[in-house]
Amino acid sequence: QVQLAESGGGLVQAGGSLRLSCAASGGTFTGYAVGWFRQGPGKEREFVAAISWAGGRTSYRDSVKGRFTISRDNAKTTVYLQMNILKPEDTAVYFCAGDLYGSGSSDPSLYRIWGQGTQVAVSS
Repeated sequence: QVQLAESGGGLVQAGGSLRLSCAASGGTFTGYAVGWFRQGPGKEREFVAAISWAGGRTSYRDSVKGRFTISRDNAKTTVYLQMNILKPEDTAVYFCAGDLYGSGSSDPSLYRIWGQGTQVAVSS
């Protein structure tokens, strides 16, 4: 079955940018909605953004709208999260997850496959 691996995290100054990648192996993202979630220190895992399979519709949590962009490549092997104007409150481990036949829910319990996470740290 499809496995996911995130990359692209790192340390960045507030106002800077990072581009996270979620690469699929053992298959493609065909049929999957893909979501990005994050978990900061001592916090619950929270929804960040998602892209549906059908129609490629995107959704974002309010706090990242206008700053983050989720996209996928033409081969359907990689999903990206472009993060601009980063803020210290964006500091977290970021996870990508797949929901077969999903429409891009914000509910993490609907996602059945998960990557290992990549650390993002934003300094003030």
